[in-house]
Amino acid sequence: MLKHELDTKNLILKYGKSNLNSGHSFVQIALLTRKINYLQKHFISHKEDHCGRKGLLKMVSRRRKLLDYIKSKEYHNYLFLIKKLGLRH
Repeated sequence: MLKHELDTKNLILKYGKSNLNSGHSFVQIALLTRKINYLQKHFISHKEDHCGRKGLLKMVSRRRKLLDYIKSKEYHNYLFLIKKLGLRH
């Protein structure tokens, strides 16, 4: 297996409580956060990648909507998740 696949499975297990629960909001946020962090590093050396930047903005928007959903439904879990993923300072 590739390292990326192992990381994905570990994130699904960690935030979804089962390897089949990849649709859970926590899992989706964790996976989006990993992609966003990768792309932020990518843009340091590829400043002219405007198409990739547009994709990054879509991912950030999607993650924001998922976080707002969790915040409205389960505020304590929201606080736990942003602390665990290091999203707020």
